[in-house]
Amino acid sequence: MAVAGLCRRLSGVLRVAGAASSRLSRRVLQKEAAKVEPFLPCASLHVSFPLKGLEEFFDDPKNWGETEIKSGDSWTVEQLRGKSSEDLHKLWYVLLKERNMLLTLEQESKRQRLPMPSPERLEKVETSMERMDQVVQEREDALRLLQTGQEKEWPGEWRYNFLGRIIWYTFREWPIPWYINAKHNRKRFYFLKNVEPFNRLRLEKYLRDQYKKKRRELQGWRTLRKIFPHLPAKPES
Repeated sequence: MAVAGLCRRLSGVLRVAGAASSRLSRRVLQKEAAKVEPFLPCASLHVSFPLKGLEEFFDDPKNWGETEIKSGDSWTVEQLRGKSSEDLHKLWYVLLKERNMLLTLEQESKRQRLPMPSPERLEKVETSMERMDQVVQEREDALRLLQTGQEKEWPGEWRYNFLGRIIWYTFREWPIPWYINAKHNRKRFYFLKNVEPFNRLRLEKYLRDQYKKKRRELQGWRTLRKIFPHLPAKPES
């Protein structure tokens, strides 16, 4: 009997303590809730196209069945140089998505044995991406010249090889000093005088090939002018 009475007293004490703690926690929550600022409803802003599935690999449904689609010109180097690096980064992904879409369209046209509508769009996109690579490389080279004074990505210098041609020699770290390194000492960064006549012949051959190439282009342009008289007298360089 004594044990039962003790258990009843203990349960009563725990019940009272639990009720008091619940009232205290409720008061604390009410006070903290009064301090919280109201949360205004908001929505995230997206500037990209809402479709993010396989639909982006296909052209706009408005252009389906068209034989000719109007498109703008490719990006020039001057236009790309005036853009920031962040804008170039965004434009690169826009052109990448456009190229993937055009490649899908080209493959589908081959499968159906139909002409691709306005195939010059793919060439314009690829040309723009190549020019963007050129602009980014120019900026990296300028930053490297400013920081390290090196023209190339890896440090080195222009040297002559044994044939008299100018090459870019990249500096490397060797595990042994250069004066006892047999492999390094076998390299020759100069040419003998009897190589100079062959260098002049090589330069003469290069200039002659360039002259022949320009003459072939001009002759082909004249042939096209006979077929299409509206073309200009000289091709645009």
